[in-house]
Amino acid sequence: MKISVIIPVYNAEKYITQAVESAIYLDEVFEVILIEDHSPDNALEVCKKLEEKYVKVRLFQHPDKANHGAGASRNLGIEKATGDYIAFLDADDYYLPNRFDAEKEMFKNPDIDGVYGAIGVHYYTEKAKKQYYHIYQDKLDTVYKKANPKDVCPGQMNLRGSFGLIHLDTLTIKKTALSKMKKMFDVSLRLHQDTEFTTRLSYYLDLYTGINDEAIAMRGIHEDNRITKVETKQIKPSTTKILYWKKLKEWSEQEEKLPREYKIHIIRVYRSFEIANAPLLKKWYLITKYLICDNKTIRSGLYNINFRYSLFK
Repeated sequence: MKISVIIPVYNAEKYITQAVESAIYLDEVFEVILIEDHSPDNALEVCKKLEEKYVKVRLFQHPDKANHGAGASRNLGIEKATGDYIAFLDADDYYLPNRFDAEKEMFKNPDIDGVYGAIGVHYYTEKAKKQYYHIYQDKLDTVYKKANPKDVCPGQMNLRGSFGLIHLDTLTIKKTALSKMKKMFDVSLRLHQDTEFTTRLSYYLDLYTGINDEAIAMRGIHEDNRITKVETKQIKPSTTKILYWKKLKEWSEQEEKLPREYKIHIIRVYRSFEIANAPLLKKWYLITKYLICDNKTIRSGLYNINFRYSLFK
């Protein structure tokens, strides 16, 4: 196998060496592509030293040398990749030795476009564990059971009940299969752009469950985790997820072949977050707006409201 591992690098000088070295020593890894995203720390110099030290490491920045976010950095990494397969790794996470054990066998089947597995949790300090254990604990994040590829997209949208998630660190994609996608990562999303990507990806590609009963990568938790800080500020889910569901709604409106039940579900959830995120007076305006008399009912998951939406006659 010739796998290109893409690592967006931002403010990760303490962790990037471990991430890189966890990948380059795996036989399946053909190259490690670092996209340095205008870090405020010394990450660029660390990346330059890694490129000098390891022949597998290739370092890039955005053409304007500015900060563009993880999504744009991963898109650039995909453009630069020369391997037959694409894998991702966050700069403060790392792979385990079994990272590509399932892929070596499963990709012998030409019908498989991608494989995903389970990610564990590593706390870099006792302080980080004390602060964030209530969020991550010591559990595996993964799709809970072996899933039919056709169930993965609705599962990612929570249309199939309790399903689990695909973490980018555990995803490996056949590069030629990406041609089925109309776009890669949405660069306008600073949060949830990975989930938005895997949701769309699982609609166009046949993604299979690899190793989901033990970790193949580790999520690194430290005091400076950007996502973790958001999760612990008691910010309402609606304020961070409304944009994610808005993007899915825009995609569903453009994708004519998307099943009708998917479109209804996406609109239902988006409307729920739209109401949840609105000021009090606007909540009632939106509720009134969406209570349109029709024989098609969309039930709001957050507010137990029956929406009659005329779009799906």
